Amino acid sequence: QGRRAGIVSLAGTSLGLAFHVFAAALGLSAIFLSIPVLYDALRLAGAGYLLWLAWDAVRPGGRGAFAPRELPRDAPGRLFRMGLLTSVLNPKVAMFYLALFPQFIDAARGSVFLQGLVLGSLQITIGVASDLGFVLAAGAVTGWLARRPIWSAVQRWVLGVVLAGIAVRLAFDSRK
Repeated sequence: QGRRAGIVSLAGTSLGLAFHVFAAALGLSAIFLSIPVLYDALRLAGAGYLLWLAWDAVRPGGRGAFAPRELPRDAPGRLFRMGLLTSVLNPKVAMFYLALFPQFIDAARGSVFLQGLVLGSLQITIGVASDLGFVLAAGAVTGWLARRPIWSAVQRWVLGVVLAGIAVRLAFDSRK
């Protein structure tokens, strides 16, 4: 739907990351550790969704993620909400902040809450910068692949295999 739609969606996913940073700073992300069934349900649903995306990429007549096509225009509010929900409902994001960030926080250096917010803000800023690069390059990549059908087919199969691999890994992931 174009760069503008990608940027609006990116704003939603970034706010979702901010939600997880704030939750981790407050210690609320630990809910996934205390309610394993909730984490497992979200994990398995995510694995199923990834398998569906993998099949959609490689099935006969399937189209790759970069295949040019007309999409119905979504309102900016809907794009923002989709990005926000994608990020907020991702248990791996919560686990990332819960498992990784405490290693870099030192209670002797001041407010643990403030350190968590600063560290999370830095990670989000770096993530937004790199994701913005993807948003801005997507149109050029789509055009390049459209002119090279063999590379487009290779991209579809690589995408399908990678998504299936992530899905299998996610499905059999243990809560270490």
